[in-house]
Formats: sequence, structure tokens, C-alpha cells
Amino acid sequence: VRLQTQPKPQPGQPPLYSGTFDCFRKTLVGEGVRGLYRGMAAPIVGVTPMFAVCFFGFGLGKRLQQRKPDDILTYPQLFAAGMLSGVFTTAIMAPGERIKCLLQIQAATGETKYSGSLDCAKQLYREAGIRGLYKGTVLTLMRDVPASGMYFMTYEWLKNILTPEGKSVSDLSALRILFAGGLAGIFNWAVAIPPDVLKSRFQTAPPGKYPNGFRDVLRELIREEGVASLYKGFTAVMIRAFPANAACFLGFEVAMKFLNWIAPGL
Repeated sequence: VRLQTQPKPQPGQPPLYSGTFDCFRKTLVGEGVRGLYRGMAAPIVGVTPMFAVCFFGFGLGKRLQQRKPDDILTYPQLFAAGMLSGVFTTAIMAPGERIKCLLQIQAATGETKYSGSLDCAKQLYREAGIRGLYKGTVLTLMRDVPASGMYFMTYEWLKNILTPEGKSVSDLSALRILFAGGLAGIFNWAVAIPPDVLKSRFQTAPPGKYPNGFRDVLRELIREEGVASLYKGFTAVMIRAFPANAACFLGFEVAMKFLNWIAPGL
């Protein structure tokens, strides 16, 4: 988020952060280890229901397209089911993302307006009501709907590729599930980064700066920093994407096997 929202440097001046590792170093030196975790309370509170809703949405999207429970879906159908999961998660993601982004940039700007996630939520609600918390919802949808489609479709595709001849997908080893989940996360973020940059800029902008929403953000970015600016933070995102999503899908598969074992008829 800090890389995505850093201000354009003045002529002759270097940028605030020259890259991912420079941002990491400056944050660590200036704010300590806690600086690397600013804004994490809101996502941590929302992560469990968000992933529950995410996987529920994907399952619902599959069932809506199946005539019979054992029908095998095509990859475009899996993509469509994944897109539905992105619609479901936006209601939880949008306010959490707004709070996280505001808290993550305030140390870099030198202004401490919010003391924490709850204080940030209270101030946003007091200033603009529920709309203040949900600022950037359209951009969150633009990020999560296609990215979630890519996420689930790629995961199912990789599982099929990694399944040995004559074996069932359900018998995949933990290592193969980790690999498939990690790569699915990379494909997900390859689609999600441009709208994520726009979302971060929009959610952290002063009120009224972008009256036409994401179109104003996009025009400003392209005009002032070029198309490459839509991929700001690419390295940081990719470093996170593989391990985080590998763990996510392994957790899901283990949980499903456990639930099917203790409650097979549920």
C-alpha cells in the first residue's frame, strides 16, 4: 500500500521509496517491527468470515451451473463461479481495506490521525456515515470479481494437471496442494494489481479529490506516471502471494477432509 500510494517526487528529487526492499528497510528503521503490521487488526477480524464467504460463494457458483451434483464444470464455468465469490466477499473486504490502507500510510505522511482500527472506523463513520467506511467498494469489486475467477479456475486447473494418471484429485499430496494454491495466488494477483493500485489511491485520497471515482484516479496515474504505475508494489505482492495462498488452500482442503470425516452427511 505504501508503494502504491507514495506521492510523485518533485523534479530532481528521488521517490520516497525506491522499491519493495527500500520500503521494508525504511519502515523497519523508522517504526520498528510494529510498523510492518500497521492496519492489520481490521483484516484479521475479517479474514475468517471473508474466506468462509469466499469459498461458500465459489461452491454456490458451481452448484448454480450444475444440473447434477457430480457434473464436471468447464474452466469458463469455474471462472464464473469464482467471480461470484468475489461479489460475496466485497461486502466484508471493502471497509477492512479502507481502514487498513489509511492506517498503513499515516506513518509515512507524518500525520497520526487514527490511533487504531476501531478509532479509524469510528472517525470515518462520524465524518461520512456508512459511505465513509465503504469508500472504494466499486474498485474492490473491480479487483476481486475477475481476480477471484482467475484464482479458483487456476487452482482447479493446476490440481488436475498435478493429479497422476489414474488417481483422484482428492488424493493430492499436501506438497502439490501447496504448489497449486501458491501459483493460483500469483495468477490471482497478476489480475488484481492494477485495480488494487487504483483502489489504494482512491481509498486514501482526501474527500472530493476524485469526484468521478476510479476514472479520475486512472487518468491521473496514466498522465503523471505512465502505465507502469498500475503495477506499483508488484514485487511486494508477489512475495506475499505464493506462501499466503498456498497456506490458504491447504487449510481449506484439510478442513474439508476433517469435516467430511466427522460429519459425512452434513
